[in-house]
Amino acid sequence: MNFNYTQKSIELQQKLTSFIDEHIVPIEQEHLDFQSDSKNLWKRFPKIEELKQKAKEAGLWNLFLPKEYGELSPGLTNLEYAPLAEIMGKKIWISEIFNCSAPDTGNMEVLAKYGNEAQKKEWLTPLLNGEIRSAFLMTEPQVASSDATNIETSIVLEGDEYVINGRKWWSSGGLDSLCKVAIVMGKTDVSKPRHLQQSMVLVPMNSKGLKILRPLTVFGFLDSPEGHAEIVLENVRVPKENIIFGEGKGFEIAQGRLGPGRIHHCMRLVGMAQYALELMCQRTLERETFGKKFYEYSSIRQEIAKAQCNIEQARLLTLSAADKMDKFGNKEAKDIIAMIKIVAPNMAQKVIDSAMQILGGKGVSQDTYLAHYFAIARMLRLADGPDEVHMYQLGKSCIQKYSNL
Repeated sequence: MNFNYTQKSIELQQKLTSFIDEHIVPIEQEHLDFQSDSKNLWKRFPKIEELKQKAKEAGLWNLFLPKEYGELSPGLTNLEYAPLAEIMGKKIWISEIFNCSAPDTGNMEVLAKYGNEAQKKEWLTPLLNGEIRSAFLMTEPQVASSDATNIETSIVLEGDEYVINGRKWWSSGGLDSLCKVAIVMGKTDVSKPRHLQQSMVLVPMNSKGLKILRPLTVFGFLDSPEGHAEIVLENVRVPKENIIFGEGKGFEIAQGRLGPGRIHHCMRLVGMAQYALELMCQRTLERETFGKKFYEYSSIRQEIAKAQCNIEQARLLTLSAADKMDKFGNKEAKDIIAMIKIVAPNMAQKVIDSAMQILGGKGVSQDTYLAHYFAIARMLRLADGPDEVHMYQLGKSCIQKYSNL
């Protein structure tokens, strides 16, 4: 398959790789040590802000932003941004350095596309500048939240204010000290048709009645300092002007938000798997058993060969999804987006597992990112819809395509 990249895209891939080699790789062990030291829990890595400034100066900022952002955007399509997401995925913690980390990317696109001028000035501008971070509150513990129509949080208009009541969890980013605002999804009118009941509203994190109950772990990882918060909203009041795009638009916004986000997730997973592949190849030259180097064993070579095949298949499938989204939109690309959401996390989980096996004790320790990446890959088989939901819809679509159903 032939993917046409602009010269701008190719140059950004080269610049990003060079920036990482120069500024990130030399401090990788320092970051691993910082991350594994319990004394640093909920603290931000000290060099982040310095690196963010260097990234801005290098023109490696807000790389994900589509062309409609004008001067704030590098002018890339989803296809052209995808390789950049992969490069950042190899060192997953560095996305923030380039202001390309979730959930901020999705929230910024929501505000840019659907927000009014006042909302953009108050929240989008500081997000674009990397001065604050944000959270996205959709998932709820009581319901299957992969179907947004199940959401139970209520957003009720009383006079000039919306009153919000509900319980959310897996609110990624909610524990970061820089998190200042959340986009909350809830129901404004249950009498409306099923897909017109939901709305999204901006809620400052310091709002009275918003309480962070606890951080949630992923296989024991707290993902500090961002964390995944469980949050309760008890009679939280915000001005009616905080509604995004109007009542009943929440489901529409959510669908638009998820398409590009799934491309980003899947390409970062490809990057994580590529990191795992490179580590296992390097390790085969270091380890020796029964008088033979690891790379001399046929079984090791076969495992590495399969890993490389699986990575390349997932990479090409995701790039194809990005290309189709650019050319035909989210709706037309829904089947292939479902495919990548099924394929990429499972692929990454398998490749990372192989890498941990080859690296042995080092592979499951804090000396590499493998254990954390394995947890992320497994979690992403649930995030943005579990495997089963995507397979259910994809299977239905396939049957309809090749039958008289």
